[in-house]
Amino acid sequence: MKILILCTGNSCRSQMAEGFLNTYKEVEAHSAGTAPADRVHPKAVQVMQEMGIDLSSHHPKMVDEFLSEPFDYVITVCNNAKENCPVFLGDVKQQLHIGFEDPAEATGTEEEVIGVFRTIRDQIRDRMDAFYREKTNG
Repeated sequence: MKILILCTGNSCRSQMAEGFLNTYKEVEAHSAGTAPADRVHPKAVQVMQEMGIDLSSHHPKMVDEFLSEPFDYVITVCNNAKENCPVFLGDVKQQLHIGFEDPAEATGTEEEVIGVFRTIRDQIRDRMDAFYREKTNG
């Protein structure tokens, strides 16, 4: 199953979803953005490392890089990507929207902000797990 995860900046949510999906058998996941950031958010890297998933070598990519590749699913994970990219112009069997709040917008103390990243990470893990189980009857 080949999956593309779309977000605006491709620095947090889509990177985390890609990381989780690539832990499943027979899944090839990629992520991209409609306006990619300069780098993957350091706190996204940190909270995924806590789960044993290394995003330190990942970098944000433009969605255009994937237009010539076929995908089984394209999943938007933020409302902005859904609005800016309502139809993936490449070869895709099914498009879905599974939205999450943007942890990069969290404010407060360092511990409060990292707490938001962990909460969103856990939501992404749970939703990607449910998606995988539903699509593989596992």
